[in-house]
Amino acid sequence: MASPCIDVCRHDEVTGWCLGCGMTKPEKTRWKKDKAARPALRVALPDRLAALAAAGLPTGKAAKRRR
Repeated sequence: MASPCIDVCRHDEVTGWCLGCGMTKPEKTRWKKDKAARPALRVALPDRLAALAAAGLPTGKAAKRRR
């Protein structure tokens, strides 16, 4: 399974979620080491990104640009 990471690596200060992919820093490490955890994590990411966007934060590739 391909990583959801899109090389943005900017994290929301409140949730800790990456604005690019939705993962936390510990989850990014876990992604690399624990293949069994990947499907469940992959399911959670769209809702996280939607919550960040609803809070007015840029997500996905748009988050790469500095505010």
